[in-house]
Amino acid sequence: MSLDLAADAVIQSRTGVLEGLRRSPTALVGVILLAIFLGAAALAPLIAPYDPIAQDMANRLAAPSWSHWLGTDGFGRDLLSRLIFGTRPTLGLIVLVTLASLPFGLLIGVVAGAFGGWIERILMRLTDIGMAFPRLALALAFVAVFGPGMVNGAVALAITGWPAYARLARTEASVIRHADFIAAAEMGGIRGWRLLFGHILPLVLPSALVRMALDMAGIILATAGLGFIGLGVQPPTPDWGGMVADGTKVIFDQWWIAAAPGCAILLASLSFNLIADGLRDILDPRHD
Repeated sequence: MSLDLAADAVIQSRTGVLEGLRRSPTALVGVILLAIFLGAAALAPLIAPYDPIAQDMANRLAAPSWSHWLGTDGFGRDLLSRLIFGTRPTLGLIVLVTLASLPFGLLIGVVAGAFGGWIERILMRLTDIGMAFPRLALALAFVAVFGPGMVNGAVALAITGWPAYARLARTEASVIRHADFIAAAEMGGIRGWRLLFGHILPLVLPSALVRMALDMAGIILATAGLGFIGLGVQPPTPDWGGMVADGTKVIFDQWWIAAAPGCAILLASLSFNLIADGLRDILDPRHD
């Protein structure tokens, strides 16, 4: 019987997701765009037409053609291949930053909102300190001290990323803790961490997921900014920000070198923004 109930729950959850995507075309478009980038990252060695770091100085700065669909850069490297392989460090950094900032921010915010009092005041003052640091400025300082690279950039972005989740979770948890069903759960003997993670956290997650999707678009821009100034992923590894920086040197004559990675950054950011907008419509019960 329990297996039947579990199967029914899985079917209902899948039906709910499909129905939500049907009601939100923006989310569907965002999911399709993101799936394309994820597929490119996973299948890069199979679908890339050339080695992304192989140089061909005899064919440098070539215009788009049938042999090189997006042209070549100043070292004769195929831009399409570098664009495909460039999805890997970008998406990898998004995962690192999200895994580091989202759980920590949710924990701080839910604990502050659920318990209140001096615990809330201390945690929220720590959150205010974290929000006082500009994300990109702190990332630049952190990378300048500890050296360029994807891991250092991810740590720097995560340090300034968790306060937003903490504030959001604290606001919703402080409202939820006064709800009637929370009082009923406490009367039934459910208290402490069991109440926190079993009843309050699930209700905070929908808003946090929307915020996470929006933050992912900002992480892409921050990653591209670090790569543009040479503090992100180091050459010869393909990086969208670094590719844009290389293209700006010849932008008036060979515009496609900067345009190709710029469009990739735009579409990747757009996909997460569309997903965030769709998630808000799907997860918010006030939207039918």
